[in-house]
Amino acid sequence: MDFVKFEPISIRNHPELNERWVQDRIAEDPSILGLGDVVLKDRERMQPKAGRLDLLLQDVESSRRYEVEIQLGATDESHIIRTIEYWDIERKRYPQYEHTAVIVAEDITSRFLNVINLFNGTIPLIAIQMRALQSGGKVGLVFTTIVDLLSLGLVDEDEEGQEPTDRAYWETRGSKKTVAMADQLLTIAKAHDPTLELKYNKFYIGLARNGQPCNFVVFRPKKGFIRFEVRLRNSPETQERLESAGLDVMDYDNRWGYYRIRLQPGELDKHKLILSDVIAEAYAASAQK
Repeated sequence: MDFVKFEPISIRNHPELNERWVQDRIAEDPSILGLGDVVLKDRERMQPKAGRLDLLLQDVESSRRYEVEIQLGATDESHIIRTIEYWDIERKRYPQYEHTAVIVAEDITSRFLNVINLFNGTIPLIAIQMRALQSGGKVGLVFTTIVDLLSLGLVDEDEEGQEPTDRAYWETRGSKKTVAMADQLLTIAKAHDPTLELKYNKFYIGLARNGQPCNFVVFRPKKGFIRFEVRLRNSPETQERLESAGLDVMDYDNRWGYYRIRLQPGELDKHKLILSDVIAEAYAASAQK
């Protein structure tokens, strides 16, 4: 293969390229943003008394919509406020959908990265850094997710009402065999962090590090099987990979961001390789947040 040296360029300062050009490229192929299998729903969408939303994208496999605002150059106050305002307008107009605000900018500055991280967890928000690269008179775009979507309410376990339980509770609610499967899955997870331990809650068994929730995977033991839930971005490729490996994928929880997989006693050894892979991916994604 021939090595090609790419030269970074500024779209904001380029004599020919502009925001319209960026919009056109994303509209042609929305998947370049890295948001999964999404399609263009609308562009330059009029907002009542608030200007125009650059791009509205929709996930083809779920009810999630992305309100996308593009900023040439560095992020600034008006860009962040405008993005959140358009997200708020759209979610109120179309409450039947799940809405996520997306900021795309050439430079996600450290100052505003801190501000964006403050919003994330209360407002579903993704920050994507856009880089233009030039080689031989041709220009390409590279998009890197700097701040990813956090599932609201999971970190502090609000859905459980802060009600801890114990192993005996789950061995009664499920069975000793299925709770033992949680031990085996914990062993796989501990390859990435030996300090992880099981945390018994009223509605699921989670993971904890030094007593604090670390729920990139959770377990729900039943009488005859365990429901293994792993936090991964929803995509057709991931779905196909899981199913091709022979896993019983029940569904995807769009609200919390988990694939829900049914595992029967005796199946862990059979699926150890794929389970190790997805646990590693989920752990790596959680470590970036």
